[in-house]
Amino acid sequence: MISTIQNTEKQVPELIKNDVDARLTKLRPMSTPVDQISRFTPPRSVNSMKVGYYAVAMRAFETVTARNINRVDLTDNPDKEFSIGVAAPSIFEVSETLMIDGITDENKLPIIFYVTAVDRNGTEISVRALNPFNEADSGKTYVPAIPASANVIRMGRAAGELDVQTGQYETLPKKKENYCQIFKTQIEQSTLMTRVNKEVGWTFSDQEEIAVYDMRLGMERSFLFGKKAIINDPVKKCEVYFTGGIWNQAGKEVAYTSKAMNVHEWIKIMAQAFTGHNGSKRKVLIAGTNLVERLILMTGSGKHSLLPETKVSRWGMDFTEMISKFGTLYVIHSEVLDSCGHADDGLIIDPDYLTKYVHTPFKAETLDLRSSGQRNTEAVVMTEISCLVLRHPDAHCRVVFKPETV
Repeated sequence: MISTIQNTEKQVPELIKNDVDARLTKLRPMSTPVDQISRFTPPRSVNSMKVGYYAVAMRAFETVTARNINRVDLTDNPDKEFSIGVAAPSIFEVSETLMIDGITDENKLPIIFYVTAVDRNGTEISVRALNPFNEADSGKTYVPAIPASANVIRMGRAAGELDVQTGQYETLPKKKENYCQIFKTQIEQSTLMTRVNKEVGWTFSDQEEIAVYDMRLGMERSFLFGKKAIINDPVKKCEVYFTGGIWNQAGKEVAYTSKAMNVHEWIKIMAQAFTGHNGSKRKVLIAGTNLVERLILMTGSGKHSLLPETKVSRWGMDFTEMISKFGTLYVIHSEVLDSCGHADDGLIIDPDYLTKYVHTPFKAETLDLRSSGQRNTEAVVMTEISCLVLRHPDAHCRVVFKPETV
């Protein structure tokens, strides 16, 4: 096969970057970070305004005991199986091991159990104790009483020497939906003005640049805080689709309460964003003005190394790098959050799990309004039909300010 642009776009569509998109990414990128990042990720083409996708979460590693569990004597039968009630038995499989937090012997060693059966229609799992406790005086072995609501932690599987297979790992994704929105902007100049100045085509003239910048700001607000909806416009006599924003798609939320952000609150935020098998260890914090100010004041004393004076460039934008033991954040200021009432808040997103669905890529079309008898102008209309989704909700986290009430 001859290597041509047409063949290459069919075989590897993301290899040749759309020229229009390449120009858009250079147009004031710092003002629209969400839209900017989405243009650097390979989009998914769709043929419908309705986008169905699956949001996947890993099978949980923790649950709690559903009831009090009485002491179990194992002196005469060390291999005895017994049941414990848990709130979510479905997270366990036969042959897995588990630990109950806070139940330790005199050497502070936790007791470990082997799962032998799971009652998926109830709340019980059957287990065997691997290291039961010993009474020094009587020589009895036993499993101590376990209170209700104790943390039960799922651990690794343990297969036998002759085992070829094991229980199948299963986690069911949740079907979700978003709508693509038709974003448009139009630029016109009178024919006389065009002749005096220059021809209006797909160039970034001053007027076009301002119009596209305004369009991107509107898209940024919709991508963040839009409401998924369909209405019937009685004037246009057609359905209008509205995209849902990623702010409410984020699966986690963490709050801070102090106007003077302290390091303890920030460590809590970092821990929430990066723990719990939640995506990559490098994420982006899009922050409102007040949140950025608090971060600067928190680290300005030089006592902490959470926010070193280092800059990194990614996706055509400049970020401040925030490093912790949990992970690294790329921090960028967003006035869009301010304008939408979230100056105190921020959104931590994992770019690896931010997906853009595109029905119609960004394009410019020239309208001949003079020939149609409407206006003696040269006009260009710019259109994109798209939406954003978060495929792994727990990899993303809202940071919100909730002041304490006295």
